[in-house]
Amino acid sequence: MISVTDLRNGTKVKMDGALWQCIEYQHQKIGRGGAKVVAKFRNLETGATVERSFNSGEKLEDIYVETKDLQYLYPEGDELVFMDLETYEQFHVPRGISEATKFLKEGMTVQGAMYNGRPLDITLPASVELKIVDTPPGVRGDTVSGGTKPATLETGAVVQVPLFVEAGEVIRVDTRSGEYLGRA
Repeated sequence: MISVTDLRNGTKVKMDGALWQCIEYQHQKIGRGGAKVVAKFRNLETGATVERSFNSGEKLEDIYVETKDLQYLYPEGDELVFMDLETYEQFHVPRGISEATKFLKEGMTVQGAMYNGRPLDITLPASVELKIVDTPPGVRGDTVSGGTKPATLETGAVVQVPLFVEAGEVIRVDTRSGEYLGRA
């Protein structure tokens, strides 16, 4: 059990029979009354978010999440197929498990948060190198302050790149924000 005053961003708990991750929390002390904790949670299975308010003495069930190295194999319909690099067991994971899945390339190694043998979350490396398959040509003099243009990557993701970057180039992309970091 974990006290609600110990909640932090990323803390995973079991609440109302479902698995939740704390994405935001705030400790509130109101005049004469006791302190409250207001937290926003994301459901690890459905992705739904909910905001809950707790009194400072309440407890939540803490869950143990194991981290494993997984290799991305291929997409299959609305799911992605990963393989555990230790046991060679394959997992089918919904595409919406993480925002960063749009930067997945076949054969890429990622970190998987596992609970009772099933993946809950996928964490990609901080940056990945991907090839640009399509981008409009940059027009000279089309800048006011370092202009950008959209570029479609080999994974299908679209990022904003500087005007001098052309199709066929390999670039580095930040998987957390989706920003262009530079040429590879």
